[in-house]
Amino acid sequence: MTVIEEPQTSTSIAKVIEITAESPISFEDAIGRGILKAAESVHGIRSAWVKEQQVKVEDGKVVGFRVDLKVTFVVD
Repeated sequence: MTVIEEPQTSTSIAKVIEITAESPISFEDAIGRGILKAAESVHGIRSAWVKEQQVKVEDGKVVGFRVDLKVTFVVD
């Protein structure tokens, strides 16, 4: 008798949250700060999508960078 083994599949579930982060330095820094802060309470972060970027302007100068992120993580 031949036994046919079914292939094992690994299923994971991901969740997406939206966060906003700011930096006085750059958009890249705002993204990094946002991910670091999210990682304090959310584990298994896999990716982030920059949904929107904005700058704060005072007296004609850019003084802040803001990003809205969609962060994807795997649910335990």
